[in-house]
This record gives sequence, C-alpha cells and structure tokens, in this order.
Amino acid sequence: QDTDEFILPTGANKTRGRFELAFFTIGGCCMTGAAFGALNGFRLGLKETQNMAWSKPRNVQILNMVTRQGALWANTLGSLALLYSAFGVIIEKTRGAEDDLNTIAAGTLTGMLYKSTGRV
Repeated sequence: QDTDEFILPTGANKTRGRFELAFFTIGGCCMTGAAFGALNGFRLGLKETQNMAWSKPRNVQILNMVTRQGALWANTLGSLALLYSAFGVIIEKTRGAEDDLNTIAAGTLTGMLYKSTGRV
C-alpha cells in the first residue's frame, strides 16, 4: 500500500524542518538536564549530609541541593540546545540546504561559543 497516512497541503514537506525540531530539542534538553541535575543533587545532598541523622533539616538540605542542581543543569543544557538550534536554523536559511554540514557547523559554533566564556 502506498497511501499516505496524513493529508498534507500541496507542496508541503512530509518531514519537519530544523526550526520545527528546535522546540523539541530545546525542551528535551531542558527536561534531560533537570533529571540528571536532580539525580546529581540527590547524590551530592546525601554525601554532604551523611553525618546528620535523618531529620527535617537533612531532608530540606537534600531537597535544596536537588532543586539547585536540577535548575543549574536544565539551564545549561537548555542554553546549549538553544544555541545549537539557532545556529542550525540560521545556517540552513543562509545556505538554503538541509544536509549534515549544517549540523556539523551548528555543533562546532555552539562548542566554540560555549568554550569562549572560559568554562572548563
């Protein structure tokens, strides 16, 4: 069967463009960063409060570490995804082509800009 699953307007692409995928990329990176940050915060919270007895102050300290690390990682990965997506869309519109060179250039520019701030 060669029937299409969706009805598309005349001349429309069957695949999503880089701009449409940017929203998924940014959101996915924010959620992934929040999850990894929360796990890292939980690990750090347990490590820093290992000498304390299980009590409300220890729970609050662990919870503070979880939320702090979750937000930090979510912001970092979300910012990187935003830069990557923006570079990708700009390069695609400038070149007028959709190929792997756009992806390589967007990743390279994102890495260069991220490292130019002096982060290790």
